[in-house]
Amino acid sequence: MKISVFSDLHFGVNANTKLENDCFENAEEAIDKSLDSDIIIICGDIFDSRYPRPDTIAKATKILSKPLFKHSEIKIVSTIGKKIEKIHERILNGIPIIAIHGTHDRLTKDQINAVQLLDTAGILFHLHLNGIVLEKDGVKIAIQGMSGVPERYAGQILEEWSPKPIEGCYNILLLHQSIDPFIYSPQEPPTISIDSLPEGFDLIINGHIHKSTLEIFQTKKILLPGSIIVTQFKKEEQDAKGIWKIEIPKEKIYFEKLLNTRKFFYEEIHIDKNKSIKSQIKEILQKFVDDQKPPVVRLKIYGSSLSTLDKEIKSIEDEYKDKIILKYSKHESNEQVKRKTDYLRKAREGSLSIDEMGIKILVDNLNDLNFDNKIDSAKLFEELSSGNIEEAEILLKGENSD
Repeated sequence: MKISVFSDLHFGVNANTKLENDCFENAEEAIDKSLDSDIIIICGDIFDSRYPRPDTIAKATKILSKPLFKHSEIKIVSTIGKKIEKIHERILNGIPIIAIHGTHDRLTKDQINAVQLLDTAGILFHLHLNGIVLEKDGVKIAIQGMSGVPERYAGQILEEWSPKPIEGCYNILLLHQSIDPFIYSPQEPPTISIDSLPEGFDLIINGHIHKSTLEIFQTKKILLPGSIIVTQFKKEEQDAKGIWKIEIPKEKIYFEKLLNTRKFFYEEIHIDKNKSIKSQIKEILQKFVDDQKPPVVRLKIYGSSLSTLDKEIKSIEDEYKDKIILKYSKHESNEQVKRKTDYLRKAREGSLSIDEMGIKILVDNLNDLNFDNKIDSAKLFEELSSGNIEEAEILLKGENSD
């Protein structure tokens, strides 16, 4: 038996841009590469939006319907926590897609999300706190899944569901969550860790994390299929995009690269003030030009006096418009920015009060404007804070060294 696995298709991402068709093209290649499999597993974030546009759903449905027209010898043995009569007969005629929804697809408890809609239409078999047992030539596989839930509840929901492996089967558990130590966010820290994952499963597959890897932690084997589309243009998203294949009963797990994806490059530039910004950026970009499909190049630009950068970038974008899709961010490295950053850090740590931080910034601004350093900065800050503009002007005019 052969299973194809991929995740995070993000149908609809980058709409109304030069990149809007990439998600559909990548997904279609992933599906085409999976048509030699008996089962296809999609591990969440099929759509990029919780409320995808009708044209996005239509394009997604056309792509995901392809396996329905490919004959498969797979048979459904039973379901786990889901009535078998709720399985659309169309799924039984071709290669079944077993899917969970992710954090991007998720709606509130009583609403039908887009992935559940595809289940109702017979395009795929949706799992959430339930599962299915499939068989081919006497080999059985049990797939159980928990779709994406808010991180703060994930650990509790998984514990209460408490999925157990099915005897006599190759057991797979599907998730779409942050799992410590793979992802940690101070805003939404994970409540699931490697240790809290249930025991006894032959393979745990987790979407959500866009990096692709297979890891073994003592008794737990964890597959992160990664995304098949770049969404955030971060450094770690430069890795090749692809799908995973699993062969059983003699377990074999391997990665197949997608060949037609748009390349993505991330580069950090520290501008040399003795050279023109334009020439330095063009020198970097030239090595990324691809004749097949214009790559996305994300530049993180560091330097002082970057006030003309936007104008320079516009000129470069016009010159390279058919060769590269350019994204950039600028990061001033002058002393004033460093001082302000230090103020914010100290304020966050509680070592400076808001008033103290405001006075320090005011003093720096006065110095930059060449005001006399004899000005009573504390008094001036007090007058400005109280809205006494006339009194503040008197202080400034009386002490102005000009």
